[in-house]
Amino acid sequence: MSFLLNPKKYDQEWPDQKTKDIMLKTIEFFERKGLKSIKEDDQALRWYDDFVRFIKENEIFCTLLTPSGYGGPDSRFDLSRVCQYNEILGFYGNQYQYAYQVSILGVGPVWMGDNEGLKHKLARLLKEGGLFAFGLSEKEHGADLYSNEMKLYPQGDGTYKADGSKYYIGNGNVASLVSVHGRYADTNEHVFFAVDSQHHNYKLVKKINTPGVRNAYVAEFELVDYPITKEDIMSSGQLAWDSSLSSVNIGKFQLGFCSVGICTHAFYEAITHASNRILYGKPVTNFPHIKTFFVESYARLHAMKLYALRSLDYFRAASNEDRRYLLFNPIQKMKVTREGMKVIDMLLDAITAKGFEQDTYFEAATREVGMIPRLEGTVHVNINLVIKFLQNYFFNPVDYPVIPKRDEPGDDTYVFQQYTGGLAKVRFPDYRLAYEGVDLPNVKVFRSQIELFKDLMSKAMPTPEQAKRVDYMLAMGEMFTLIVYAQLVLENCKIYKINDDLVDQMFNFMVRDFAGFALNQLTNFDNSADQKEYLRKIILTEPSIDPAREMRLWNEQVSVLDGAYEMNP
Repeated sequence: MSFLLNPKKYDQEWPDQKTKDIMLKTIEFFERKGLKSIKEDDQALRWYDDFVRFIKENEIFCTLLTPSGYGGPDSRFDLSRVCQYNEILGFYGNQYQYAYQVSILGVGPVWMGDNEGLKHKLARLLKEGGLFAFGLSEKEHGADLYSNEMKLYPQGDGTYKADGSKYYIGNGNVASLVSVHGRYADTNEHVFFAVDSQHHNYKLVKKINTPGVRNAYVAEFELVDYPITKEDIMSSGQLAWDSSLSSVNIGKFQLGFCSVGICTHAFYEAITHASNRILYGKPVTNFPHIKTFFVESYARLHAMKLYALRSLDYFRAASNEDRRYLLFNPIQKMKVTREGMKVIDMLLDAITAKGFEQDTYFEAATREVGMIPRLEGTVHVNINLVIKFLQNYFFNPVDYPVIPKRDEPGDDTYVFQQYTGGLAKVRFPDYRLAYEGVDLPNVKVFRSQIELFKDLMSKAMPTPEQAKRVDYMLAMGEMFTLIVYAQLVLENCKIYKINDDLVDQMFNFMVRDFAGFALNQLTNFDNSADQKEYLRKIILTEPSIDPAREMRLWNEQVSVLDGAYEMNP
């Protein structure tokens, strides 16, 4: 089985026929629709009624997003298939994945809440083929929950009137149920409640047009004296607060899989074009720098998918006793998606003008991939979160059972029971365990960089003044993020038995990236003499450069993808 998704040779094994049917029917839907039709819809900003009908007729969202006990015999909230369906949708178009992802966000607070009647109503709406929305962010405050202005006003008879507006809300035009975050006007307590986008007190203000997801609907809406009863309230107080952040943990986690899907399709299109483009009498791929672009983008794309799948294992294995996913999830949202930007940039350098032609998938990828880490997940917020785990990650290891590959069927109920806070109590096993038994040149070089960084953190740690500077700590967080990223990539290289040449090539770019982050830290901030010394040592650490390894990768793994996949016209 190829590690990269190829819809024309889809051979993913699933434990049940319904899941396999969902994946295969979705592939068939898009291949029959064809690239030309998808691009026409995109350019015309045409709402995807055909996709919405397909989802309804095949009961896809209700099967994937309904926990056991609330739906049919095949319904379960199984993150393994939830996430990989995101990759397939991203492969065909970010706009389709967007409709799915914001629906995941929208159903989250209901399943996390304590209103059983509303849960059964949601299950019915899913069965009816509805889309869903997550009403959290506001125009003036973004996702800052402390500044939320949406209010529920008590009416004295146990009912409420909702007033306020929300901004950047996907599916806000058609959502059967919108999970809205607000506060009680009298107590200022947090609350989640449900509204219907078709209700006459729900005012659809406008569609927010963006360069990507153009035929999706990103909405601004306003609630004007919208009547709310206790039957509409999902959760209040701490549970509502936890539901906000926990829904983001689930929904935004999907972004990494979307980026993997986008980059995979773009890679196929790019390698096929470049291999058959004749320049100065020979294929473009004969030029050494073009080979380098493709080998590096291939390595980065594999690292993205390896990390995404491994972080999924930890998410599925999470419990109150093992909350490591709280470190791995923000890296999924921020690091995997930004790596996708690098992959598309390198591929664009390889195919140049072709990447801007309107009839290609690639043209959409160039617009879409940069939106994902910015519109859907703020990078600096995620890095700030990651830094909170640094001390325990390096200096307080504990023993944990090894987490295996988690692709078995099951209802991942813990994701609806998450709680916030307690980050200082999250512990990790010794990160060096991932490196045991791996004797590759660049892996060893990267390990030496990690030890230098660890010494920097223990012997020349940021001063109180430096630690107060958000920009200083963000730059430091880039290095820590890459260390965690590399750990999970390497763990999955063992699980999936990734070829040694590819493993070493992935760590080649990690060594270079790590040195680049250290250079940024050295040249942009005021560092102590000891800090400068450690940073210089990291910067001067050289990767192992092996032209023979790169040529083997090109000949055996990369060039053979010429023509491996081409979407039906």
